[in-house]
Amino acid sequence: MSTHRLPPFPAPATTPTTTPTGVRAGRSLSALICAVAVGATTACAPSEGAVAPSPAAAVAPASPGAGASRGTVGAPGIGDPDFPADGNGGYDVEHYDLRLSYDPASRKLAGSATIEAKAAQDLTSFDLDLHGLTVSRVTVDGGAASFSRSKDELVVEPGKRISNGDRFAVTVDYSGVPQPMRDSANLGEYGFIATADGAFVTCEPNGAKTWFPSNDHPSDKATYDFQITVPAGLTAIANGEMAGTPQTSVGKTTFVWREKHPMASYLATMTTGKFRVRTGTSAKGLPIYVAVADSFRGSLDQLLTRTGEITDYWSTVFGPYPFSSTGGVIDDYAAGYALENQTKPIYGGFSPEPAIIAHELAHQWFGDSLSIGRWRDLWLNEGFATYAEWLWAEHTGQYTADSAFKRFYANAADSIWAYPPGAARSDDLFSAAVYNRGAMTLHALRREIGDDKFFPLIRAWTDAHRYGNVTTQEFIALAERVSGKNLKGLFDAWLFQPRRPAPIT
Repeated sequence: MSTHRLPPFPAPATTPTTTPTGVRAGRSLSALICAVAVGATTACAPSEGAVAPSPAAAVAPASPGAGASRGTVGAPGIGDPDFPADGNGGYDVEHYDLRLSYDPASRKLAGSATIEAKAAQDLTSFDLDLHGLTVSRVTVDGGAASFSRSKDELVVEPGKRISNGDRFAVTVDYSGVPQPMRDSANLGEYGFIATADGAFVTCEPNGAKTWFPSNDHPSDKATYDFQITVPAGLTAIANGEMAGTPQTSVGKTTFVWREKHPMASYLATMTTGKFRVRTGTSAKGLPIYVAVADSFRGSLDQLLTRTGEITDYWSTVFGPYPFSSTGGVIDDYAAGYALENQTKPIYGGFSPEPAIIAHELAHQWFGDSLSIGRWRDLWLNEGFATYAEWLWAEHTGQYTADSAFKRFYANAADSIWAYPPGAARSDDLFSAAVYNRGAMTLHALRREIGDDKFFPLIRAWTDAHRYGNVTTQEFIALAERVSGKNLKGLFDAWLFQPRRPAPIT
C-alpha cells in the first residue's frame, strides 16, 4: 500500500544505473551464497499455478488453527495478538469459490460462497468472518447446517462432527448492502465501498469480510474463483486471469476470474464500474491487464507501459515474478491511497507516478507472494516496497537509495524515531515509520553486508518463502546466514528501539 511519500529531491545529478550489481537468484537455503544468476529472458516467465510453500515458511502464532479453541469448537480468532478478533481457528482454507451479483443502483450484493477447507482439529462448530449482510442458508458438504451471528462472527454448526484432517466444504448464501469498515486511526473507509457506477474494493487489513465470508487474516492463504455478475455495460475486475469471454444475458454480464496462486484475503477484490480496458504483454512476455475509469482515460497507455516495464525490472532484482499476469486499475473513487491487490494493484482516484507503481508492483513479491503471518511484521511488506521505490529511483537516475536514507536520517526530530517499525501497532498500522524507517533498515543492512550479499539475500528470501508466510525473525536469521555476520544489534537498533540509531559508517 502506498500512503507515505519521500520528501522532494533536487534535480537528478546522475545518469540512470543498470541492474544493481550482485543480483542473483537464490534457489534454496542451502545454496544461498553460490546462487546462479537468472537469465533476463526467463526472469518474468508466468507461473503455471499454485506451489506449496517451503517448510521454512511456517508461522506462529498466527497460523490456521492456532487460536485458543475450546474442545471441538473452532476459535473465533486465528491467534494474532494485535488483531484478536481477526481470522478463525480450527481449520485451514484451501479455496474460495465466490459467485456474486452486484447492482450499483440499489447497492445490493447477492452472494454464494463455497469455502473448501481442511480441519486442523475435530470440529462441531467453527466461525467465519462476515461483517453485516444477511445469511439465508448454510450447508456443510451439502447437508444443512445451523448458524448464528455474533458481531462479525458467523458461527456454523455442521450436521455431524468434522474430524481432524478431514477436508470439507461450507457454502454460505447471503445478501444485503455491504458496509465498509471504518477505522479513523488507519485508512478511514476500506473494504467494499460503493461508488456511483460500481464498487471500489480494497480490504487491508481486515475488510474482506465486508463482501464474503472468510478466514480474514493473511496467515490463511487460499486460491480463488470469482463469478461476478453486473449490469451490462459495466466491467467486473478480480484477481488472477479472466476465464473465457464475459457472457451477457437479459441485461446482465458475468465475468469469471481465477487466481490459482495462494492469496491473502485482504488482497482479494471485485472492483466494478465503467472502465476502459487494455491488455498486452510486457517485453519479457508477461500478460498485462489494465483498466481505468473514464475520467482517467488519458492514463491508460501509460499505466500499461509502466506496469510491464517495472514488473520486468523487478524480476531481475527480486527474482522471477510469482504470478501469471500483472496489471493495475485506476478507479475514480478518491481513496487517497493505492493497494497491492494481487495481480491488480488499484489506485484510488489518481493517476500514479512511476514511484507508486514501483511500490505496488514490488508488493507482488513482498506482501502478496510472501505474506506476513501477523500484522506486527508489516514492515516486511511496506519497508521492502518503500525501499523498492528508492531502488527504482536509483535505476532511473533520479536519486540513490543512499541519498534517500541520508535525507530521512538528517531529520532528528522525525516521529519515526519514536515508533519501532518491527512491531507495527494496530492503532497506527500504516505509520510512516513502518514505511520509511523500515526501508532505512534495509539500507543499513545493505551498507553493512555489501551489495554482493544483500541482493542475493533478497532473492533467496523471495525464493525460499514463495507463496508462504514470513516473520521478521526468519528474515533476520536468513540475513545472518547469507552474510555470515551477527546482525542482531543492527536489527534491534533499526526495528525495535524507540530512538534514532547511531549513524551507519
